[in-house]
Amino acid sequence: MQVIRSIPQMLAVQYTPAAQVGFVPTMGYLHDGHLSLVDAARRDCDVVVVSIFVNPAQFGPSEDLQSYPRDMDRDLSLLQKHHVDYAFLPDAEDMYPEGYATWVEVSGLSDLLCGASRPNHFKGVCTVVLKLINIVHPHCMYMGEKDFQQYFILRKMAEDLNLNLRVLSCPIIREEDGLAKSSRNSYLDSQQRQQASCLYQALRNSRQMVKAGECDAAKIIAAAEAILISNNAKVDYIQIVNSTNLMPVDSIDENSRMLIAAWIGKPRLIDNMLLKA
Repeated sequence: MQVIRSIPQMLAVQYTPAAQVGFVPTMGYLHDGHLSLVDAARRDCDVVVVSIFVNPAQFGPSEDLQSYPRDMDRDLSLLQKHHVDYAFLPDAEDMYPEGYATWVEVSGLSDLLCGASRPNHFKGVCTVVLKLINIVHPHCMYMGEKDFQQYFILRKMAEDLNLNLRVLSCPIIREEDGLAKSSRNSYLDSQQRQQASCLYQALRNSRQMVKAGECDAAKIIAAAEAILISNNAKVDYIQIVNSTNLMPVDSIDENSRMLIAAWIGKPRLIDNMLLKA
């Protein structure tokens, strides 16, 4: 595995002609969810590139940029074991040099759901990912479904800007009790860790309600909210949307997906699930 820290060096990489390049953008502190994306890229592609960059542009003023977990040595060891070809580790000063003034935003989608409580978050995500795509030049990019809104927005960005890129989603990887794998799970103390499984419980209960014949989105959301509140979670949002456009729905069909964001103590966790499966 070649570790590259400068943008010019990454731009200078010459892939074998006709090689398919798979790309996994991450913020590091890798877990099994990230590694499942790496493995998918390894199965599909001739060359695998993984970036590690804690992007300051997607953190709000009161968010956890400085405390975001980092362990570069461990991350690089894991990438080596998963047969990554290039690990790209740019610096913030190189990605956003003095005078930087260009931003990318997908209008109409970036202020919904997570975007409503995290203004400018997806502008930062889209900008950095487009920059990384332009530096790495991949053919396929792999995203986890846990961040379903992020995956949807980045796929839309790729379509709208005619990028020669397939944006592919991979299933959520979960702990034994159903909690979605996340770097932010490391913030949870032992009691909060037990409480955190309530997001998955709420999603599973919602799916069971649909299986039993309930189609009223409002009733399903209310039941999910009750589960979260009973576990001392502070709800940011619970919405049921159409997976093809992220718009809220009133009645359940095969495209209906519940998305949840909630605070368990200080950590803010997200999860989602298709309700008919």
